[in-house]
Amino acid sequence: MGTPEKFTPLAFRSAAPDRGGLNRMPKVSASPILPDSVSAHRSDRGCEIVLPLGKDDKIYGLGLNTANFELSGHRAWVVPSDHPEDDTNESHAPDPFYVSSAGYGVYVDTARYATFSVGIASTKDEPAKRTVVIDVPTAKGVDVYVFAGPSTLEAVQRYNLFAGGGSVPPLWGLGMAFRGKGDSSAEDVRKLAKSFRADDIPCDIFGIEPGWQTQTYSSSFVWNKPRFPDPDRFIGQMHDLGYRMSFWEHPFTHPSSPIHEALKPFAGNYLVWNGLVPDFATKGGRDVFVGRQKEVLFSKGVDSLKIDEVDSQPFHHDRWSFPDTSVFPSGLDGEQMHSMFGILAQQALLQPLTDKNLRTWGLVRNSHALSAPLPYTLYTDSYDHKCYIRGLAKTGFGGHMWTPEVRDASSVEDLIRRIQTVIFSQYAMVDCWYMKMPPWLQIDADKSNAGVVMPEAPETTRLVRDLFRLRMSLVPYLYSAFNEYHRDGKPPVRALILDFPADPETAHVDDQFMFGPSLMVAPMIAGQAQRSVYLPKGVWFDYFTGERLEGGRKIEVSKPLAQLPLYVKADAMIPLAEPVGHVGKDTTFRIRVKVYGDHPAPFTLFEDDGETNDYAKGAQNRIELSWGGSSGVVKRSGEFSGRRYEIVGWDRLR
Repeated sequence: MGTPEKFTPLAFRSAAPDRGGLNRMPKVSASPILPDSVSAHRSDRGCEIVLPLGKDDKIYGLGLNTANFELSGHRAWVVPSDHPEDDTNESHAPDPFYVSSAGYGVYVDTARYATFSVGIASTKDEPAKRTVVIDVPTAKGVDVYVFAGPSTLEAVQRYNLFAGGGSVPPLWGLGMAFRGKGDSSAEDVRKLAKSFRADDIPCDIFGIEPGWQTQTYSSSFVWNKPRFPDPDRFIGQMHDLGYRMSFWEHPFTHPSSPIHEALKPFAGNYLVWNGLVPDFATKGGRDVFVGRQKEVLFSKGVDSLKIDEVDSQPFHHDRWSFPDTSVFPSGLDGEQMHSMFGILAQQALLQPLTDKNLRTWGLVRNSHALSAPLPYTLYTDSYDHKCYIRGLAKTGFGGHMWTPEVRDASSVEDLIRRIQTVIFSQYAMVDCWYMKMPPWLQIDADKSNAGVVMPEAPETTRLVRDLFRLRMSLVPYLYSAFNEYHRDGKPPVRALILDFPADPETAHVDDQFMFGPSLMVAPMIAGQAQRSVYLPKGVWFDYFTGERLEGGRKIEVSKPLAQLPLYVKADAMIPLAEPVGHVGKDTTFRIRVKVYGDHPAPFTLFEDDGETNDYAKGAQNRIELSWGGSSGVVKRSGEFSGRRYEIVGWDRLR
């Protein structure tokens, strides 16, 4: 329609469409939305697109807002915000893409703050007609893409493949992550890191918060030598302990930074916290900013980043970011830059590791459309457990990752229930940025900072250790799910409606989700003596007890604190590894395969070095696991010469 704007998400896409993956999708003979059923209008305000909405169609997506789930009857703003739990649909990942229960998806290629009125706007000429009315302000033209199904999940897969296919994390990225207190010193970090190893607490990633710099909010990108007198030695020691290092930063550049003057020509005209806002859409801005990060971080062996503050507060009185009227050297205005800032920062800061042929698994606080190829997970400063669970259910609607991070807790029960949720997320993280001790030693932040260990610490530590070990046992299973995401666009964590579209009861289930192809997770909240769980049609097995359950019904579930409602789909195989304390370059997972049901389907393990991008060039094995009637069968094929998996046994449940 009309003349689309120059700056859209497609203009800044992270990867070319995966045409091979798209060609493997089922062929569809006709468009699910006929062109003559769509109307479009231009005005001084911008663009309006009106699409049909079936009488019973349900709509999902439009970003990773954690307050809303099914969007019929909502007016949703596609706006970046650090308040993802608002009913306005503000989000850490605004995404002008939605999917319908009728089995199609719609993507509007715009970086504007578009508004989607879903089934609530009718005209005087056709008052009974349901529509989706899309308001794209300012633009004088826009491209709209329709993704066929025939199922809702297949529409999502096509969208992710159009984006370039899903990211594949390094194997270590699927272990446990811990972030220390913001003002920790190198010695503080080493001491805590050693204690995890001594206490057999699995941990792969150790995060360093803002205190590594001399100046933050805005940032200097200069090491704080009183806290970190020898950064190279510190990072080397942490690597020797088996940790991958993740460092906090945000892009706003303080006047004391060595790159401040060089960055000025490539920055927006407004400051944030007295810092320059780099224009990552310019080569000069990327070169200056990323060059500094190479010098102070990546040259020293830093493995990943936490990219903070790249969102905004558009509708709040304490708005802190740059105005929408800002001007940037690339030509983007403030509104467009807010939408694209997180994507552009991810792309820029991924490059140093890509140049080394290394994979990463980072954190970011804003993303947008077509983000599936980017190896970053979204997080938030909010702390609502129910919204965290809903966020995991919603991640599958648009190519985003989400971590319901854990910090302090109101009780030991609250801590354990939160950890049970986070170990079934894409990035399993405990983030103690304002706590001296980990929460399994003290759940109260003030007491933690005073050095007071709670009496329940030994038992709480045991419970946490067991949950972390459960996560580590699932690393090979989850790695296969991510490889499927890369090859076929199928999200590794997703709502039940995507897997069971023919079951109408799944349409509004926002507190359960699929984890990989065969595990269904139904987290509990502190204070729940029991919860209702919907088992979709079919047969399910309780993961912990092995009990066989008939689906197509709701059940009331009570679980002791050490367990959560976790179910395995019948006829599945779950490869379970012996837990390790961390994933090293030479770690070989010893795997027992649990086989469920009467007619178990095969399962494919993907085996590669787990660190480089060579897997994408063919240096990967496929290990086909199947059941031969009375025993398991293993077939390995591929061009990877190493060994990461050893199958040591099989267990059958029927």
